[in-house]
Amino acid sequence: MEEAKNIFLILDELRENAKQVDNDGLKAVETLITEANRIFIGGAGRSGFCARGFSNRLMHLGYTVYFVGEPTTPSIQAGDLLIVGSGSGNTASLVSNVKKAKDQGAKVATLTMFPENKIGSMADAIIKIPGVTEKCADQNEGGSVQASGSSFEELCWITYDAMVMDLMKITNQIDQDLFKRHANME
Repeated sequence: MEEAKNIFLILDELRENAKQVDNDGLKAVETLITEANRIFIGGAGRSGFCARGFSNRLMHLGYTVYFVGEPTTPSIQAGDLLIVGSGSGNTASLVSNVKKAKDQGAKVATLTMFPENKIGSMADAIIKIPGVTEKCADQNEGGSVQASGSSFEELCWITYDAMVMDLMKITNQIDQDLFKRHANME
């Protein structure tokens, strides 16, 4: 059997990039999650797919969670939290959602490559994720072994899962507790 070398190239890149993720940012977002009345998750494109996965896990943990843009998503209010995944930190629809959340008195957290951009400048907590995207490739040194944006999205997914591990401990839950909330109509 021949080893799939590209998988190891990706894993090596993610391991190096993960060294740049600050644990204080993760803890700050986790604190906002535990303090929120309800949690709203937003993201566009592939970053949105990762964010949807996180919203699913938060539901498994027993949180009241909504993905922005779904027909059953209610209005955000004071005491709620909006978590946005945006590589550029400037995606127009997400910037608009963050402004609306702040206007309503909600807290905002973001996973982004560029905390200094629009979304990060309004956020209460930030997790800076390294990566490369065509929208801002000139701001990233070294490039990526993958297609543009992929390393950011993959590391977001891993970061979300790392927070789930912490939140399981914080809420004193095990896999069986989460599985009780798993969808039974698929």
